[in-house]
Amino acid sequence: MSADAPGAEKLPIASRRDTARGLVTALGHRRGLAALALLTLCAGVAAGLVAPWIIGLVVDDILVGGSSLVPFGVALAASVVVGAALTWAGRVLLARLGQGTIREVREAAFRTALAQPTARIEAAGTGDLVARLSGDVRAVGQVVEEALPAFLTAVFGILLSLVGLGALDWRFALAALCAAPVQYFSLRWFLRRSAPVYRAHRVAVAERGQRTIEAVRGVDTVLALGTEEAHLARIAESSEEAIALEVRATRVRNDFNVFLNGAELVGLSAVLLAGFLLVTGGQVELGAATAAALYFLGLFGPMGSLLYRIDDLQDAGASLARLVGVIGLPLPGPRPPVAPAATGRIEVDGLRFGYPSGGRVLDDVSLRADAGEKIAVVGASGAGKTTLARVLSGALPDGGGAVRHDGVGIDEWHPHDLRDAVVMLSQEPHVFAGSVRDDLGLFSDADEERMLSVVEELGAQWILRLPEGLDTVVGESGHVLTPGQAQHLALVRVALSGASVVILDEATAEAGSADAELLDDAAVRAIGERTGIVIAHRLSQAVTADRILVMHDGRVVQSGTHSELVAVDGPYARLWEAWTAW
Repeated sequence: MSADAPGAEKLPIASRRDTARGLVTALGHRRGLAALALLTLCAGVAAGLVAPWIIGLVVDDILVGGSSLVPFGVALAASVVVGAALTWAGRVLLARLGQGTIREVREAAFRTALAQPTARIEAAGTGDLVARLSGDVRAVGQVVEEALPAFLTAVFGILLSLVGLGALDWRFALAALCAAPVQYFSLRWFLRRSAPVYRAHRVAVAERGQRTIEAVRGVDTVLALGTEEAHLARIAESSEEAIALEVRATRVRNDFNVFLNGAELVGLSAVLLAGFLLVTGGQVELGAATAAALYFLGLFGPMGSLLYRIDDLQDAGASLARLVGVIGLPLPGPRPPVAPAATGRIEVDGLRFGYPSGGRVLDDVSLRADAGEKIAVVGASGAGKTTLARVLSGALPDGGGAVRHDGVGIDEWHPHDLRDAVVMLSQEPHVFAGSVRDDLGLFSDADEERMLSVVEELGAQWILRLPEGLDTVVGESGHVLTPGQAQHLALVRVALSGASVVILDEATAEAGSADAELLDDAAVRAIGERTGIVIAHRLSQAVTADRILVMHDGRVVQSGTHSELVAVDGPYARLWEAWTAW
């Protein structure tokens, strides 16, 4: 991978063969349900298709006096009711099958994504992954819920209608097949033109999401480098590409519908002509010709649905290929029985890193942190502080140089061991949906006594004053926490973790003046005796650090204690002077 292009390694898209194999594997876990759903749906369609045959018998009966209209009427009603009931049951079973299958695919994709090294996902672009696990899952789910039942109903309807036409007279079936060549070539034309468009559209949407997320996440760097217009232009470019592809897909669909209407005209004309010739020639009764016409008219809906739903299936196929591509990512090897000794020692030599759109952000950065040492990193916005923190945590790949935790290269750590050894808290901590107890227990197996002890130690007694205390539901649908409370809760979570290295990236930046001192003290207590890397938003956080690193334009330009750095004329002394004057 290029040192300055960590986003070049895109997530894979599965081939058609691999996509089909993945789908068959998921369906194979539900063979019995699949067979029952298909048989029930087929029986329902067959029962409904008895109606045209009965109507043909009614026509013949009327011609000879209409003595059997009542039995025929009862049979007609029964066929409609039974057909509707069986079709409904088949759709319900099919929905259960489809939702269970897509759930398995979705969970497998999530499980594989979570097992990947964080740097691998960041290198590919979190926007692409988010698009796959949200938009693509939703697209496949909608097709499973709506398009797939309609598609299978249409397939059974077409096949059984052709059987019915053949049972009346083989020449009716032959006449109906006159529409097949037009439909076949229309479908081939459509598939050949639509498949690449749908795949390209999915990629364009993912690229637009990735560019947007990059710009939002790196807003400080973007502003510092003055590249706002360049990022907006890149987002606009990907949006215009997605719109153009959608317009192109709509044009292809409209042309396809014209061909389908032409095929229906050819087929109906052939069936009516065959009926006229056969009836006038005395080879079939008028009722049979009537039933044949009704069977073919009944094909309009299923045939249009079949060919139109292929459009949806094409779209879902592109989405499914992207999900199977995630599932097919190589999983980390088995976790070693004994993890590297996590003491918190960090070594960085000649670290370089750059984004494709923003040039080099880190340039020849080197540092050492002994076990238990507290290091504060300061500098102006865009200096590379957050990028350094994310590389140290494994959230970004190192673009060059070396990063070692406890003497082991960061790429050599098993992802699970690295996550256990290094915990990072950003400026905007996430509040997980659920109870406070669940939130605090996500990264540790602490019991209630331990939780209460840490809450007390970090001065977060407000948690105990929530409506339900530790059992209070928080998150999007629960009790709303202030930004300061969300950060305080996250610090308690960090304190409960067993990591040997704690990285705080402006983790108390959202605190108001009233909360600043409380959260700064909580941050110090959350780190405890562990190694701490603090990206300092306020210089007051740097004063008590064992060592301070001053960054400028991606380089470490000063290093020392607070007293050492304020004693010399340099960037830190000027920052401190501006801070104290303010």
